[in-house]
Amino acid sequence: MGYSLGFDGGGSKTDCVLLDAKGSVMGEGRGGPANPLRSGYDAAISSLRDAAAAAVSAAGIRSSDISAVCAGLAGAGRERVASQMLALLSQEFPHAATHVAADYEIALEAAVGSGPGIVLIAGTGSVAYGRNAAGKTARAGGHGPWIGDEGSSFDIGRRAVSAIARTRDMDAPVTVLSEIIPKVLNCPDWDELMVRIMKDPDDVFPRLFPAVATAADSEDSAAKEIMFTSAIGLGNLAMIVIRELGMKSQQFPLVKCGGVFGRSQMLDTLLDSVLASGALRAKIARLEGSPAIGAARMAARLSKAPSQAPSHGD
Repeated sequence: MGYSLGFDGGGSKTDCVLLDAKGSVMGEGRGGPANPLRSGYDAAISSLRDAAAAAVSAAGIRSSDISAVCAGLAGAGRERVASQMLALLSQEFPHAATHVAADYEIALEAAVGSGPGIVLIAGTGSVAYGRNAAGKTARAGGHGPWIGDEGSSFDIGRRAVSAIARTRDMDAPVTVLSEIIPKVLNCPDWDELMVRIMKDPDDVFPRLFPAVATAADSEDSAAKEIMFTSAIGLGNLAMIVIRELGMKSQQFPLVKCGGVFGRSQMLDTLLDSVLASGALRAKIARLEGSPAIGAARMAARLSKAPSQAPSHGD
C-alpha cells in the first residue's frame, strides 16, 4: 500500500497525519515549532522528524513504507525557504516523493480540495489565501511579526504588553492585564518580562493570547480594544483576497483556521460580522480537522503528477 504523510508546521507546533491509499487516517503525531524563519532549519526538520515518528509508530508501519510526503510550513511561501526545507525533507524520506508547500496552501486543500474558497489563518502568524472558480489564487498577509501578522496570537500578546506599558506610564486606564500576564508567565517583575521578550519574543507573546481573550470576554477595556483591532485586521486580510479574486458577490466557503479562533467569543463574533458584511454570500465556517490532512492529500496527488509542484509566494 502507498502511504501519504502530511505535516502542518507552524510557529508553535507541528501536526502530522498519515493516510493510507484509500485516504483513511492511519496515524497522527505532533512535534515542536517548524517555521524555519523563526525556529531555524535544524529545529524545523527536527520537529517534522518527531511528529512523523509518532504518526508512523501509531500506524504500525515503517518510514520506508511511505511513498509521498508533503510538508505545509509557515514561512514556506518564500521560494528560498521552501527549497531548503525540501532538500532536508528529501534526506529524511529518501524513498518517498517529497514536496513542500506553504501552510496556507495545505489549509485551503483541507478546506475545499481543488475547488474555490478562501482560508483565513490566525495562529502564531496570520494570512488569508484563496482560489476562485477560474483557478486564480491570491494571498494577503503572512509577512511576519514585525511588519504584519495582524490578529495573530503573537500580535495580540504584543499589544497586551504594550497596553501594560502605557498603564505603567500613566497614559492609559488601569487594565486587568497588568495582573494576569505576570501570573501567566510566572514573571516576577517588569524588568524580567522585558529581558524575556528581548531574549525570545516567540516564547512570550503567543502564550498571552488566552489571557487576553479571557480579559476581553470579562469586559476589560484594553483587552476589548485589542480584540476589536484584531478582528478588523483579520477581516481586512480576507477582504483583500476576496476583492483580488472577484468573489465578493459569489457564494463560496470562507474557512477560518488556527489556534486564535474559538478562544474568544468577542473576537469570533466581531470577525464574523466583518466577514459577512464584505462577502454576503460566503459560507463562514471553521476548519474541521487538521490542515495536515490537506498536506497528506496533496502529497498523494502530487506524487502521481511530479511535474505539478506546489506553488510558492514571494
